[in-house]
Amino acid sequence: MSVTDTRATTERELDKAVEELKAGAERWARLPVADRGALFRRVHASIAGVAEEWVRTAAEAKHIPASAPYTGEEWMTGPYGALESAATYAQSYEALAAGGSPLDGLAVGTAPGGRVAVRVLPRTVKEWVLFNGFEAEVWMPPGVPERQVRSDAGLRAGAVGEYGGVGLVLGAGNVSSIAPLDAFYELVAHNRASLVKLNPTFAGLLEVYRTALAPLIEAGVVRIVNGDAAVGAYLTRHGGIDKVHITGSAVTHDAIVWGTGEEAERRRAAADPRLTVPITSELGGVAPVIVVPGRWSAADLRFQAEHVATMRLHNAGHNCVAGQVVVLSADWPQKDAFLAELRRALATTPARGTWYPGADAKVARAADAHPDAEQVAGSLLMEIAADDPACADEYFAPVLAWTQLPGQGTQFLRAAVGFANDSLYGTLGANVLVRPQDRRAAGAVFDAAIADLRYGNIAINAWTGMGFLLSGATWGAFPGHTVADVGSGIDVVHNGHLLAGPERSVVTGPFRAFPRSVLHGELSLFPKPPWFGSSRSVTDTGRALTRYAAAPSWKRLVPVLLAAFRS
Repeated sequence: MSVTDTRATTERELDKAVEELKAGAERWARLPVADRGALFRRVHASIAGVAEEWVRTAAEAKHIPASAPYTGEEWMTGPYGALESAATYAQSYEALAAGGSPLDGLAVGTAPGGRVAVRVLPRTVKEWVLFNGFEAEVWMPPGVPERQVRSDAGLRAGAVGEYGGVGLVLGAGNVSSIAPLDAFYELVAHNRASLVKLNPTFAGLLEVYRTALAPLIEAGVVRIVNGDAAVGAYLTRHGGIDKVHITGSAVTHDAIVWGTGEEAERRRAAADPRLTVPITSELGGVAPVIVVPGRWSAADLRFQAEHVATMRLHNAGHNCVAGQVVVLSADWPQKDAFLAELRRALATTPARGTWYPGADAKVARAADAHPDAEQVAGSLLMEIAADDPACADEYFAPVLAWTQLPGQGTQFLRAAVGFANDSLYGTLGANVLVRPQDRRAAGAVFDAAIADLRYGNIAINAWTGMGFLLSGATWGAFPGHTVADVGSGIDVVHNGHLLAGPERSVVTGPFRAFPRSVLHGELSLFPKPPWFGSSRSVTDTGRALTRYAAAPSWKRLVPVLLAAFRS
């Protein structure tokens, strides 16, 4: 099916797709759990078969030259992420079909504040080798007992006979795995078939997606179309759509729910949304990077400055989870040295051209509002105050801000958490950089600070972008948003082990890369992360990692490690 320029034809095609999905959802409801798992195994294989074309087409959509040193980013955030997700859902189905639970084999422990924590990385010996020094947990809300966490796991994946209806997935236009992953979650967690409308930036990926998701399309539970805003508006008002999921901006979300202009004001005042079906969402935000002061070596300063530059410049800054505000201690003696290294990292990271619509205008807006901002090799670096408008404006572009708060140690940490919670827009992702010895010295205060951060994804000495790609982690805003005050969105996606009502995911990594990690007492053999903007082997690593995800084996793991250690 394709969307043509003729509006009437478009509507007929969309109507037909919705009817096909209704029938497909009814068949899916009757499908045994084991057969659902087998279907996701087929999806896994079909993704693997189209991986090369997927990456090439995604790079073309972003105007990335084939020779660009950062093409590997498209491997990792495209077919690799989809492969990992399909495999984890298949495993969860298989566990349920065997009378078990998606949590079988996972360690379940505790987290600060009376929380249950489910370890989702590493899950296997191979993952322990591949991500040596990293771990990830999904934290449940305070007071939810372990027995409930275990009994509720699985969501509706094992509910045979339950019709989930038809959902509309409004795909993102920045990361190529998002739309497929959102459709996966609707189907697995809710038994809901999906009509996926692609963002126009990824219109060229239509046939790639159809090939990758062919088993689901043949089963009648996924349809994928291109279209403009008019197509999206038609579908959000379609009587056959039972639910909407959007990855995008709060502005678009609110236009769908409330309309625009005077209509929106009237509907909000009357609590009368124009959208009459449920909506879930992932809408980004202004992500903090909290730098806990300590006595850092020159190598530490350089490495973590590259880390921050990566958080901002990955995908040319067109990421909802890109670090945007670096929070420094005004009393840190090494603050200026760190900023000098940050300027160097921004200047030496391979240049990426902004390609997302409207990005250049956002950079210009930031520059106009901050005349003292520094232009650093195509990026904008600017100091802001705690009440600066940049705290509430997700730039989605290569604009990096920094601010400074008084205090050191735990005093600074508490102030930084308060600033992140109360002054920055959104609750999607927060990053914290801290020397291991400083974390140990803070003890329970550090743990409480992490628990106090109201973010759905937290990375300690890592980047929350890694949490996005971990199939067992959850992805979404901190709980509590509503359609009237949507913030960074409602509910989660990904969540490969199908936990009910998770609060957040927390990823922890090594402060230093191997061999400096071991020399300083960290038990981590992980080299410079291949997703770093300064990596020399990101493309080789991304390709090898995707090949490994297509058929995990020790033989295929070795090339991943060899490529990664050349980064």
